[in-house]
Amino acid sequence: MERWKINLAVLWFGQFLVMSGMTMIIPFLSLYIQEDLGVTDPKAVAWWANAIFASNFLTAFIFQPLWGGLADRYGRKIMLLRSGFGMSLVFLLMGFATNAWQLLFLRMANGVIAGFIPAVTALMSASAPKHRMGFAMGMMQSGAVAGTILGPFIGGLLAEWVGYRPIFYITGGLLLIASLLAWLVVKESFNAKEARSGTSMSLADSFRRLVRAKQIPALFALTVGIQVSLLSSLLLIPLFVQELHGEYRLAFFSGLVGSITGFANMSASPLLGRLADRVGHEKVLAVCLLGAALSFIPQALVTNVWQLIGARFTLGLFMGGLLPSVNALLRKYTPDGMESRSFGFNSSFLSLGNILGPLAGGVLSGLIGIRGIFIFACILLLMNASWAWFTLRGNTPSPSK
Repeated sequence: MERWKINLAVLWFGQFLVMSGMTMIIPFLSLYIQEDLGVTDPKAVAWWANAIFASNFLTAFIFQPLWGGLADRYGRKIMLLRSGFGMSLVFLLMGFATNAWQLLFLRMANGVIAGFIPAVTALMSASAPKHRMGFAMGMMQSGAVAGTILGPFIGGLLAEWVGYRPIFYITGGLLLIASLLAWLVVKESFNAKEARSGTSMSLADSFRRLVRAKQIPALFALTVGIQVSLLSSLLLIPLFVQELHGEYRLAFFSGLVGSITGFANMSASPLLGRLADRVGHEKVLAVCLLGAALSFIPQALVTNVWQLIGARFTLGLFMGGLLPSVNALLRKYTPDGMESRSFGFNSSFLSLGNILGPLAGGVLSGLIGIRGIFIFACILLLMNASWAWFTLRGNTPSPSK
């Protein structure tokens, strides 16, 4: 097997383990705070759950570009291992937390040292052949989505079988396994001496150099727009299912609606990546942006839960071509030697979208309702699609190419 395919297989599995481990805590976080950490007031539990969950994204938003810059100077694999082993230790410590403050600080620390996903993306983009870049990015996306889908399901099952604290130990173990696999199997072609001999740039200078290529700001904005459009309604889906379907098997149908988008995304990502390698990433990105935007309109018009499931499945198919295309195009337009910094900044914007999406949904739900939020998501993606289309269609090379 070709070396890049071996890397792809190992990194896909590693990314799946990381994302499943990271999302295992979602079903029981508030219960863990209430039952194990001694917070009893319902309002305080809700506040702590949101703060603890969001704190990881906040610190990741700040620190991801720093790790990206170091990866370009010292290697992507070493940054991947730093993040993987570090997060393994932090999750182990979360199982020993005795109060909400400790858990909050540990989640913030996890965001500080995180960077497994952008390091994987940068490493894969450097090892995959250019004519297979779309397929490689699509496969990596499918691994992340698979972990994101199955993580909460596995976490919910384990919470019933072993309790809450052991899940943090299990998550730490999964991260340790992913890191060990990457350490032992993944090979990187990287000349650290040559990379360090180049001119050192601050984060601000790196960002200014990156955005000289007009395509890169559009891709960063697109990353934020994709996350905001998807997450603005995600936490409100159970309430919408209740409105459409009533109380009958509410948990089952809420879970089905919530996961169907991810299953479609996971299935479509490698196929759309392979298609993008043949017809061009810009074309696939444009079609998927338009399709995803229009997929939100029927969600605002549905009258029963099966219509909603169909609309969310269609959305997932188009979503499968978005972030992989963004990553492939970032690699195309990023100056040589700055790939990890580019993906690090993009990971920061991804975290920003993860923060802004639920906030926007919470604010807008009281003003326009969830059906209005679907229309908001449609308009946001159409605006992003217009910007991306006019920016990318020129196919201008990056400053160093």
